Amino acid sequence: MSNKGAYQLTPEQLARQEERKRKKQKAQSQPKKTQLIDEEKGRTIPRTWFKLQETDSGSAEQRIKIMTWNLLAQCLVRRELFPNSDCLKAPQREHMIYLEIASRNADIVCLQEVDRLEKLFPVLESIGYSHTYAAGPRKLHGSLIAYKKNLFEKVAEKVVFYDDEDIRQNDNERARRGSSFHTKNIANVVALKAVGSEQQGLVVATTHLFWHPKYTYERARQAGILRREVIWFQKNNGYDDWPCIVAGDFNAPPDDATYALLVGDPILPSQEERLSFSRVVHTTIDPSVAVDVPKTLADDGEGATVQTSEQGEDEPDPDRMITNARRAAPKDGLLTTAELLDLYSAHDGRRLKSLYDDGFRLAKAQSNGEKIRVFGDRFSCSEAEGGHRLGMHEPEWTSYTHYWQATLDYIFVMDPPNQISTVFGLLSPLQTEDLKPGLPRLGISGSDHVSLVAEVAWSKRSDEPQASV
Repeated sequence: MSNKGAYQLTPEQLARQEERKRKKQKAQSQPKKTQLIDEEKGRTIPRTWFKLQETDSGSAEQRIKIMTWNLLAQCLVRRELFPNSDCLKAPQREHMIYLEIASRNADIVCLQEVDRLEKLFPVLESIGYSHTYAAGPRKLHGSLIAYKKNLFEKVAEKVVFYDDEDIRQNDNERARRGSSFHTKNIANVVALKAVGSEQQGLVVATTHLFWHPKYTYERARQAGILRREVIWFQKNNGYDDWPCIVAGDFNAPPDDATYALLVGDPILPSQEERLSFSRVVHTTIDPSVAVDVPKTLADDGEGATVQTSEQGEDEPDPDRMITNARRAAPKDGLLTTAELLDLYSAHDGRRLKSLYDDGFRLAKAQSNGEKIRVFGDRFSCSEAEGGHRLGMHEPEWTSYTHYWQATLDYIFVMDPPNQISTVFGLLSPLQTEDLKPGLPRLGISGSDHVSLVAEVAWSKRSDEPQASV
C-alpha cells in the first residue's frame, strides 16, 4: 500500500515532539515531591470563630491575626504521661499540627516546645512564613516566632535567658539573680517592621515559663523579667510607638500570682501564700543542698513524671512537690512580694492585656457568648475568690490530659502610649466533652495544648491630637 500523500511532520514539529518526550522522561525519572501537609491525616474537629464587633478598617493603624500554641515536643512524649492518647508517635500527629497552623492563616504565629525542625521549617516556608527560633542551653526543643513574609520583615531580635538575668544590684551573682531554680527557660523577642511602611511595626515576644506547678515564685520572677526585657528592647531600639504582643505558655493559671502581676491585679492572700511557700533554693542553684529524692527530668526543667506502686496505682509524684531544695535565706536574693511589684513596674506603668479575657468578657455580655465556657465557670460562687478579677474570662482549658487539666496559654498585648487595642475575633476553645479523655488525640488536637487565635486592631486614642491637613 502506497504512503504517497501521507502527512509528514516538519523538522520543527519533530523537534518539539522530541523535546516533550525528553521532558516527560526526565519528570518520570525524578522522585515525586513529598506532600508536606496531608489534609486527610491533619483533619481535626471544627472550631467556631467568634466575631466580636465590626470596624471601619480605615480607622485602624494596624490589624493582625495572632496564633499561639505549645506543640508538645516529640522529645518530651512518654506513654506514661499520656495513657489515653491514640497519637503519640510523630507521624500520627504531625499533620494535625501542620494543618492547624496553615488553616488558621495567622499573620504572626508563636510556637513553644518546637522540635523536629527539619520537618517544621519547610512547612512554614511553604505556607509563606519566615521565622526565628531559639532554645535554652542544651535543650532539645525551643520556641519560635513565625510571620508572614509578605507582611513583615524582621529588623531586630533578642533572646532572654532567664537564668542569666539580674533582678537586683549585688556583688554576689546568686543574690543578683534571685533565682530559685536553674530552669534553662528563655524568651524570644523580635521587632517586625510592616512591609512598605517606615513607621508601622510590632514587637513580638513568645515564651515558655518554668513548668513545675509548685514553683510559683520562679514563674513570677521569669514573667517579670520578660515584661522588663520587652520594654527595654522596645525603648533601646526606638520602637516605643509600636504595639507589643506577648504570647505563649506561661504555665500559670489565671488565679496564679504570675497572672495577677502581669495584668496589674492585687495579690490575693492565697497567692501570697503560694509565693511564700515557693521561695526556696534548688540544688541546681546551690549544689550543696542535700538531695532527698533521686534526680528526675524535673531537675533538668523538662517536665513531670508519673510514679506507680507495685499495684499499679498512682503514687505521690515528687515532680509535683518541692524536693531537693532548701528554704531561701536573705543572702540568696529572692524578691519579696513588694520587690516583685517593683519589678513589674519597671520603666512604666503599662500592664499586659489578655485578648481572650477581654474578648470573652465582651462576648459573654452579648448573645453570641451564651455557650462559651470560661475559666471562671469552673468554680462555684463560694470557690471563686475574687471572681470579678481579670482572668476569669480566659478559656476554660488550654491544656487537657489524663493527669492535668489547666489554663496556661495566653495572648497578651501592651498598647503604645498613643494607641489602643480592640479585639475583633477569637477562635473558640474546645469544649470539655471534646477534650476528654485527654490530648493529644486523633481528630481533636495533635498536641496536649489547644491553639489560641485572636484578631486585634490598634487605633489612635481618642484623646490624641489629630494631624492637621
